[in-house]
Parts: sequence; C-alpha cells; structure tokens
Amino acid sequence: MDVKKNIAVSKSNAGRKTGYRNFPMVPRVVFGRGSFDQLGDILLPVRRNAEAPVIFLIDEVFERNELVARVPVMFNDKIIFVSADEEPKTDQVDALVALIREQFSELPSGIVGIGGGTLLDLAKAVALLLTNKGSAKQYQGWDLIEKPGIYHAGIPTISGTGAEVSRTAVLLGPSKKLGINSDYTTFDQVILDPDLTIGVPKDQWFYTGMDCYIHCVESLNGTFLNAFSQSYGEKALDLCKEVFLGDLTPVESRDKLMMASWHGGMSIAYSQVGVAHALSYGLSYVLGVKHGIGNCLVFQHLEEYYPEGVALFKKMMKKHGIILPKGICRNLSESEMDTMVSVSLSMKPLWENALGPSWKERVHPDTLRKIFREI
Repeated sequence: MDVKKNIAVSKSNAGRKTGYRNFPMVPRVVFGRGSFDQLGDILLPVRRNAEAPVIFLIDEVFERNELVARVPVMFNDKIIFVSADEEPKTDQVDALVALIREQFSELPSGIVGIGGGTLLDLAKAVALLLTNKGSAKQYQGWDLIEKPGIYHAGIPTISGTGAEVSRTAVLLGPSKKLGINSDYTTFDQVILDPDLTIGVPKDQWFYTGMDCYIHCVESLNGTFLNAFSQSYGEKALDLCKEVFLGDLTPVESRDKLMMASWHGGMSIAYSQVGVAHALSYGLSYVLGVKHGIGNCLVFQHLEEYYPEGVALFKKMMKKHGIILPKGICRNLSESEMDTMVSVSLSMKPLWENALGPSWKERVHPDTLRKIFREI
C-alpha cells in the first residue's frame, strides 16, 4: 500500500493488482432539527485545557443573530466573524492563522466553521495551516499537506456546496483558484441542523442548491463514474428534483436539501465534477463571481455537454422565477479573457472526468471564449 497517495491495492482477479481510491469520510455526523445545541457536549472531550481555546469562525450575517448566544463559548474561546461576500482567499487564511498565533500561546483545541461553503472551507484551511508551515497558497493542489491539522468541525447554515463532506478547501490564490485537496482536509465532526438554513434569501438558496444539482449532473455523466459515486449521485439528484420541482413543505424542503448536499458531496468525493465547475473557476478567479451563481451562469450554456441536465435546470429556474444576470463578461479585455480561459483549462481532472483522457483534443480555447462571451 502506498500510504502517501492513499491507494489501496486489490489482490482479486487472479492476482492482478488494481488501484482504488482509499478516501476519507467524515467520522462523526449529527443530523436533526435543533442538533446545533449539542455542540457544547460534542466539544467537551476535544478541549485539552482552559488555555487551549476553541476558535469559532462564523459568517458575519449572524453577528446580531440569536444563534451567537447559542455558541458554547468557554474559558478563552474566541468567536471571529468573517464576511462571506467574496470567495475565500489564501491570504485570508494566512491572516486568520497569524491572528490566532498572535493571540494565543498554545495551539487551539479546535476550529469550528459555522456558515456556508466559504466559512467551511476557511475553517478547514485554517486548521491545516496551524500545523503546516508556510502560506496557504503553497498547498493549493492535490495531497500537498504533510501533517494533520487540528480538530475541525463544520456546521453548514445553507445547503448545497457539499463542503461539509469534501476533502477540499477551495481557495482563491494569487495565481489560481484551486482547493487544498488532502485526506487531512476532511472535517472531524459535522453537525447538520436544517433549522439553521431558515431565512436564507431565495436567490442564494437557489444558487447554492444548484451547486449540488450540478455536482450530481457532472458526476453522473463523468468518465470517473462508478457504482459508489453513482449511488450517492442518483440519490442527491432525486432529492434535488423533489426540492426544486416538487411541492414540499418548508420543513421537508430544508431537510431534503441538506441531505442532497451531503449525498452530492459524497458523489463527487469518489468521482469528480466537470465542465461547469472548470469554467466557474475561471469566472470566479477573474471577476470574483461567487461559486453558486458562477456555476449557474456557466451551466445554462452547456447543452453540448449536459443536454438533459441543462433542460431540467432551466425548468427549475422558471418554476422559482430566477433570472440570471447578463453581460457579466461583456467588458473583459483580451488579457482578462485569456486568463479566464487559462484558469479554466488548468483544471485537468475536471476536464478528464467530463470528456475522458483525450479531452485536450475536444476542447479549444475559442470554444470557452464563446461560452464566456454569452454570459
């Protein structure tokens, strides 16, 4: 077994060696309305002593919300409110790590991220950078993290990103948008409380939910598809259809979308995303477009790759009265367009999943420019 690359070796098929991914899963998860209130009990065994705090990274939209009073702060724990208006950045991770090291002489007992994908990815990255030297930008890529991070827990307050279950912390760096992809990235604990998603604005609910839907479409239509990822992807897709095309009560909708997010994240964990995410990365890097809406802006123009998925997406948009902005890329310079295309094409695993090993023969930069100009 190659431990570093986490490849398990099978001795089946008459002694033929076959490599399989041996990927990590979240070891502990609580699901249920009101389960957030178990956080204090969950953290007690993790606390080393009164001088080793728990750091709570919380979306600043909750700064004056009753949720803050429910956070189980003890001893010298610290709450840090973080804006999620922009994509999480490598220098933002570095700044948070520096702040924590400056204020506390002892390594924290844990990091807890409370919010959407931005906060969850920041929590994962900060936990890793507290035990690994250097800047977050050094670890953008696959399996570059050398040491386990400190204990980290994730509590999503919106459903769809799958960040709660993934081995990735997606960050915008100085030269690329790319995740810290590592077996050490996965959360040690996740709390899934659908009540925390009450009050999410409709457009944000839709865009983030579509992130999950697009995960499913890209996974189920990808060349990396297998029975494991298919089982999760099909369930997530069915749940998305119920939520966005069915007639559910608000309570049912919140429960099922949170489960769709979890299953969609599991599906891509053992396969990969595809064309929409590759182009969305380019869009986000150049224009700072947030991930959920970025996927939607791109996906509407991908009939060539996902005809059935795009048709259903447009049906969902119509049902919920969603109108996407237009002209986002209208005033881009040629240099900016080249950067957008270059960042998108650099996402090699995504293209290979979508189009196979010979994907470079099927994708031309001018094709991507045409899609971007339509956005």
